[in-house]
Amino acid sequence: MAGLSAAHRSALAALLARCGDPVLRAVAGAVAPLPGERAIELRAMLTEEMRDRRRRSLVFAPLAPMFRPRADRVAAMTFPAEVLPRLWRIASEREPDLLPRLDDEDEEADAVAVANRICQAAASVVRDRPDLVWPVDLEPEAREGGLADLAACLDLAHLARRAMPSIEVWLKRPDGDQLAELRLLVKDAAAIHADGARRLVEMLFAHLEDAVLVLRIVTRTSGVAGREGFLSASELADFVDRLLDGVAVRAGRLAAYTPRLDAEELRRVVGDLDWCANVLGELDVTLTLDPGSPWGKSVRDARLKLADWLSGLMRAADRAVDKALPLTRVQIAGRMSRKAPLLTAPGRGDEVDVALALLRLTGAARGASATFGCESDRRALEEALQARLTDYADQVLLMVNDGEAPDEDHALRLVAVAARYLEEIGARDPARIVRRRAAVAGGSASQDGPSSQAA
Repeated sequence: MAGLSAAHRSALAALLARCGDPVLRAVAGAVAPLPGERAIELRAMLTEEMRDRRRRSLVFAPLAPMFRPRADRVAAMTFPAEVLPRLWRIASEREPDLLPRLDDEDEEADAVAVANRICQAAASVVRDRPDLVWPVDLEPEAREGGLADLAACLDLAHLARRAMPSIEVWLKRPDGDQLAELRLLVKDAAAIHADGARRLVEMLFAHLEDAVLVLRIVTRTSGVAGREGFLSASELADFVDRLLDGVAVRAGRLAAYTPRLDAEELRRVVGDLDWCANVLGELDVTLTLDPGSPWGKSVRDARLKLADWLSGLMRAADRAVDKALPLTRVQIAGRMSRKAPLLTAPGRGDEVDVALALLRLTGAARGASATFGCESDRRALEEALQARLTDYADQVLLMVNDGEAPDEDHALRLVAVAARYLEEIGARDPARIVRRRAAVAGGSASQDGPSSQAA
């Protein structure tokens, strides 16, 4: 049987280059048992592609995260993803004899030396043949500055490679020797480029999933970097500005939030609130801020804005529960009256969903509320709601047991809504008790509607 033609090999090579690593492994597994000369050639192409990617990952490990946007969307130095394979192809062609040495796991030091040498070759490629690495029609507005940044980062790749194993140490409680290592690397980077320290921290920043952790590295780059006056005048001040910008963006999103029962949107809102709380809390710990400085004012304004939003959220949750499970005044005897559950209230719908969403946010804000000084208000609200919802469920169940409920199934649905609300504010034991009593009162399990069953 004839093997693959040149056209087939070219097309397959282009296709495999576009596949992600998981897809490539899946294809390799599917092709492995196939017989025939074409399958053998395809397996060889897959093996070569995967080996080439392992080499590329090793060589460009210090820069790899910079070829994709940050997941948290905090401003960072990034490059188009299409540039990476182009850069690797041209740079690796300059050192073909060295590539096999990247595969020897027993000679790690040798592989690191080869990787650093290829990064230097890549820096020359970026400067000498920019059109092949970054075509003029690919993000043209960022191209000129991006090429300069990429070449400079490649110049510093050997320093970033040395720093990568120590990132976790620097984020915790580094000792004197570990701090000295960080400061020496920063000094070496500054000796290579005028802004080498900033670029080195950019490369380390790309490896941090939690953006706020960069503050721990920035403030440890020198003995006085924890002082606002020094840091705000240094080239590393931009990292603090980016985090404060991120807080402002998220605070704006929270202010525009309209409560509704959308699981994905609720996760985003909680994530935004927690992110802001983490950044402001970390700033308090790592920096000594002057209240009258631009950073100090930004932090204070953001804290007040988010505290007001959180307080408003809790007030809205309180009102929403009243709307979802309203009370009405009933006559007892003569002119005497009392408030009792309105059994004709809908057991599902927008009002029920809005209350559920607000209670879920209130419950999820336990950590953030302490940062913004609202934890006592949140606890008071939860205690009041627990007492109110438990009393509401007791009254409805009493009416069901006494035969006073015109529609027993609907009344039990209201009890199920109350139990769900209790769960959302963390009162799981009272919610469980309410459900058990409802099952006995109704003769069957309580009927949760779509609104009360939302996850």
